[in-house]
Amino acid sequence: MLELAGIIILGILAQWVAWKFKIPAILPLILIGLLVGPIAAAYLSEDGSKWIEPIWNGKQGLFPGEGLYYFVSLAISVILFEGGLTLKRSEVKNVGPVITKLITLGSAVTFFGAGILAHVIFGLSWDLSFLFSGLIIVTGPTVITPILRNIPLKKDISAVLKWEGILIDPIGALVAVLVFEFISVEGDSGFTKTALIEFGKIILFGTTFGFTFAHALAFAINKKLIPHYLLNVVSLSTVLLVFVESEVFAHESGLLAVVVMGMVLGNSKLENIKELLYFKESLSVLLISILFILLAANINIEDMMLLYTWKTGILFAAVVFIIRPLAVFLSTMGSKLKTNERIFISWVGPRGIVAAGIASLFGSKLIKQGVEGAEYITPLVFMIVLGTVLLNATTARLFAKLVGVFLKKSEGILIIGASKISRLLGHYLEANGRHVVLIDSNEQNIRKAKELGLEAFSNNIYSETLTDNIELNDVGYLMALTGNPDINKYAINKFTKQFGENGSFRLVTTEEMLDDTNNPKEGLFSHKDDFNRLMELTKKHPSIQEIDLEDKAHYEKLIKISNNDPDIIPLFVKDNEGELHIISSYNLEVDKIEEGNQLVYLGKPFDVEKVPTADIKATKEE
Repeated sequence: MLELAGIIILGILAQWVAWKFKIPAILPLILIGLLVGPIAAAYLSEDGSKWIEPIWNGKQGLFPGEGLYYFVSLAISVILFEGGLTLKRSEVKNVGPVITKLITLGSAVTFFGAGILAHVIFGLSWDLSFLFSGLIIVTGPTVITPILRNIPLKKDISAVLKWEGILIDPIGALVAVLVFEFISVEGDSGFTKTALIEFGKIILFGTTFGFTFAHALAFAINKKLIPHYLLNVVSLSTVLLVFVESEVFAHESGLLAVVVMGMVLGNSKLENIKELLYFKESLSVLLISILFILLAANINIEDMMLLYTWKTGILFAAVVFIIRPLAVFLSTMGSKLKTNERIFISWVGPRGIVAAGIASLFGSKLIKQGVEGAEYITPLVFMIVLGTVLLNATTARLFAKLVGVFLKKSEGILIIGASKISRLLGHYLEANGRHVVLIDSNEQNIRKAKELGLEAFSNNIYSETLTDNIELNDVGYLMALTGNPDINKYAINKFTKQFGENGSFRLVTTEEMLDDTNNPKEGLFSHKDDFNRLMELTKKHPSIQEIDLEDKAHYEKLIKISNNDPDIIPLFVKDNEGELHIISSYNLEVDKIEEGNQLVYLGKPFDVEKVPTADIKATKEE
């Protein structure tokens, strides 16, 4: 009882430490596991026993016999399903081919390159060398996501690393299974055929079970066949059912099945998807905390001493500085990614829970089978996991600055609310080269925004998930455009520090609009126009106009005209480089206006007889 409670308490403590110091949780988790396991047994315990013993002599401990590996397999299935839920097709419209190459060509480079290195450096058999290389193909989402959250990057870079981390997990597992089958099948005759048949079964049953059960669960949820209070537990039991059933038909196909199931559900029109994601995320945090401590504690000090050699450093350096960059650069040839972006992606390749879990499983099985050299598999993989996590967690931010991918000024714009005026503004801003994200809890507004090709997702701003969204790393402007003044004020107060470093703005309230003495500093566009006025004008004149400016006096004249015309609301000033500057209701003055600048406004065209220019352009909501 003490050991079980201790694992959970220590695991959550490690998660808090990771959050506090902005590092991947895997780092303190593995260190705690090593401390209460092999280090305690060798140096701290009087009787030489571990403080936490996952397995003792294969029979006693927290998980006697095969219990630990069953638990590891089921836990990993839940973690990968949660990762699959977060994958959205809209994220990869610019980098889809790069991700495809990374998980195919990149995996092949890692598999053959690391396998040859393990054979040459450590003298392992070819079978074990390629088992090792198959296991380190993966770059786990559980370790990449915390790193990306703390580094402002372009959306495409974050998307590549995120998708690679989730999709490559089952691929690495499948490759490892294939090699394991090669090793396990006795004799030379027919072993290749047997292994390939098993591999085909894994692909067939994994994709079939995942796809079928995802649609079945989505149908049951949308048709209200599952009561709300049972939604999360039914979903969890379905994930476990899919994993186990797929495993029955094809051994080791369960991981692929749950990832496919998560991807299908995450991209379907599913009600309550957010609640499901919150539950799975919380469950994943708990499972990851338990798993890493257990797996690290299960290592013996004798296994760790196998790595006490110069060969370990050479293998690690070769994997990090040769194999990973080679895989990335070959996979990104011909893409739109710049050289410095490819270098950064090459640097960030931490391994995670799938590599550690499957290494423990296969390594122990091969040791029991008496395979020579099998004792190296688990410690070598853990060395790669711990080393890459430590390296990336401590250097990724600095390295991003060194290679020039760190966004010094975040130009993305987060718009709270996806009403007609928000969609109109978002469409204009995106057409002018800005990354725009719309947030709303109204599913119909989100659907309309997506139909315009805008990036939008349903989210409750009172939840904590928005601050963890790595796709918002390049956001530096915040515009609260909802019809609820309380939500607008809350958004400004809560998210200004993270998303409004360059400016946070909200619409004035009706009370503020009627009181000339109450003009908030964060007021947006015009002090005389609240949400209702904007919506009325959008319905009457659903277009955004541009008019060329001659000088500051010309700009001031236009502002004066707009103040007296209810059908015109000034929005931005566009400079000669195409940069957009938001007009604040608190201060309509602009420091510098040059010839060729443009005033961007909502409403009808200016009366050209009153304004000394006729160059007026319009953008409408399509």
